[in-house]
Amino acid sequence: MRPPRRGEVWLVDLELAAKIRPCLILGTPLADEDRALVTVVPHTTSLRGTAYEISVPVPFLRSGS
Repeated sequence: MRPPRRGEVWLVDLELAAKIRPCLILGTPLADEDRALVTVVPHTTSLRGTAYEISVPVPFLRSGS
């Protein structure tokens, strides 16, 4: 499996949330000496109206942030 790349959307098992959700990859490609840590932002359709919610205009996601 190839590593995730910044800007891609991957399905991620978030376990504690008990759901598999689409997540936007924010991390950069890893080098051999880097730790295997990738930053992701889960997509939800349950908006709360906070300043941290953004729209991600991709055709395969339902409206939400």
